[in-house]
Amino acid sequence: MPLNLRRVRLSGINLPSIILGRSPSRTGRAMPTPIDLHTPLRPPLVEVLRAGDEVLLSGVVYTARDAAHERLARMLSHGEALPVDLRNQVIYYCAPTPARPGRPIGSAGPTTASRMDAYTPSLLAAGVRGMIGKGKRSREVRDAIRQFRAVYFGAVEGTAALLGERVQEAAVIAFPDLGPEAIYRLVVDKFPAIVVNDVQGRDLYEEGRERYRRGDSQF
Repeated sequence: MPLNLRRVRLSGINLPSIILGRSPSRTGRAMPTPIDLHTPLRPPLVEVLRAGDEVLLSGVVYTARDAAHERLARMLSHGEALPVDLRNQVIYYCAPTPARPGRPIGSAGPTTASRMDAYTPSLLAAGVRGMIGKGKRSREVRDAIRQFRAVYFGAVEGTAALLGERVQEAAVIAFPDLGPEAIYRLVVDKFPAIVVNDVQGRDLYEEGRERYRRGDSQF
């Protein structure tokens, strides 16, 4: 469905829009063109992404929240094989709601990313290349993003139903006992997100606050 969100809110900060059905801005300037990304994310691609880039993700992403993260981190610490190969993959911090008739899942809104911070460095070390959630990451996670050359995307809050419609397929592939917090394999098409933390160590939340403090008219 077409959508033109000129300004959206990510965890209390106004950020540029994710444009799906595009129209001219009120100022007459061309709206930014989102970057089409396809998973798995290869390191050379991640290297060129910068905080503030708007993206449309297509391909496979895996859901996992804190309960699944705790299990994955424990398995890694014990030298056990993970139930899914996460190298160069994207993890979406999400617990989908039950599927509606004719759809693979229901709503698919983002979970607060800080709940996964304690486990994230070990998963990045295991090869995870991208993460999608909402809210700021800890200094330890941001350092790990730089060290392991990964990226953290912010999903658009308040659009859980829309995000769910970007999911074409869904299947539980690990930890089914966790119910909606099991690991799902999702196939998404043009899933909107924005780069929050990049390999250079930039943080869109901090930059946004600084621009707001300066009264930047382009904010």
